[in-house]
This record gives sequence, structure tokens and C-alpha cells, in this order.
Amino acid sequence: MNQQQFENFTASSLYCDKCKTAMPVRERLLLVLPDREIFDYLCTECGSSVGRREVTTGEKMLAQAMSGRRQRRSAVLR
Repeated sequence: MNQQQFENFTASSLYCDKCKTAMPVRERLLLVLPDREIFDYLCTECGSSVGRREVTTGEKMLAQAMSGRRQRRSAVLR
């Protein structure tokens, strides 16, 4: 596996200080800027903010290109 495969992870659970344990999270878009998008992770139990993630325009374009490439590859394999 190479570095690019790990750059676009999104969290499914994070530690919540209020709940005192790792909890499932949901992602909420906070801000859209010309060069990036900023997301907030919210605890699904109490709604507290437990983290943030920034996605640059370049990362977003790369993820979309890789997604399209995987879809084409799986269609060819069927």
C-alpha cells in the first residue's frame, strides 16, 4: 500500500470527552473555501464536536479521479 491510499480517510469513531469513550461520529460540512472544505466531526450520542478534517481541492479531485477509476475497473472485471 502506498501513502495516497491513506490520505483520504474519514473517521467513523473518535474519542468524546463528554461521553468518556470512543463514539461513532458524523461529519458536518462547516466551511467551503476556494482552496479547501472544512468538516467537523460530531459525536452521534451527545452532539459534541470531537474533531475536524480539511480537504483541499487537490485531494478532492484526486479522490474523485480514483473513485472513477475503481468503478471502471470493477465494471471491466464483471
